[in-house]
Amino acid sequence: MLRFALLLGSFFVSGWALAEPAVYNRVDFQVEAAREVANDLLTATLTVDIQDKQPARVAQQMNAALNDALKKAAAFSAVKASSGNQQTFPVYGRNNQIEAWHGHGEIRIESRDFKAAGELIMQLQSGMQLGGVQFSVSADTRARIENALITEAIKAFQQRAEAIRTAVGAKAYKTVHMGINSGMPNYPMPMMRAAKVSSSISAPEFAGGDSRMTVQISGTIETH
Repeated sequence: MLRFALLLGSFFVSGWALAEPAVYNRVDFQVEAAREVANDLLTATLTVDIQDKQPARVAQQMNAALNDALKKAAAFSAVKASSGNQQTFPVYGRNNQIEAWHGHGEIRIESRDFKAAGELIMQLQSGMQLGGVQFSVSADTRARIENALITEAIKAFQQRAEAIRTAVGAKAYKTVHMGINSGMPNYPMPMMRAAKVSSSISAPEFAGGDSRMTVQISGTIETH
C-alpha cells in the first residue's frame, strides 16, 4: 500500500513537471515611425470689446458686431465660422462702485483655404481684433497619415525582432505583446494681436508650416 502511494505521488510530480511551460528569453524594445506633415487647417479667433455705462447698450452693440461678423463669414463657403465665448461684466471704480459695463465676444473661424481665411480676417478686422491664429493637421489627414505610419512602425518592429533573434542565435521568435502609441503635437503660430485696421489693408498671407507625426510601437518578443 505504501509503495502504491509513493508511485502515485511520483506520477503527480512528473505530470506537474511536464505541464510546466518552458521559459524562453524575452526581450522588450520600442520602435518609431515619424513624418513631417504640412498643416492644412487654419483656426483663428477674432474678438470684439464694448464698454458703456448701460449694460443694455453693451449687449446691443456686441450682438450687432458679432451678427455682422457671422453675416460676412457666410459669404465665404470655404470658411467655417462659429460663435465663441461671450460675457458681460461690471467695471468697478472708486469705493467699489460700478462705473461701467464691459462686453467681450468672440468669433472663431477655421478653414483649409488659407487665402479665403485671410480675406475674411481682413474684412472682420475693420470692426474686430484678431485674437490669434493657429495651424494644425486636419482630422482626416491625421487619420490617413497615422494609418500609414502604423504600417511602417509594424514593419520596423518585425525587422528589429528578426535582428534580435539573429543576434541571440535563436531559431525563431514570437510576439508576446505589442502596444501602439501615436502622437502629433500642434505647433501654434505665435499669438498675433492687432487693433482695428482699415479695409484698405492687404489680406494676410499665411504659411501653415509642418507638424511632426509619430507612431511608437513597444512590445515584447520571446526567442526560442
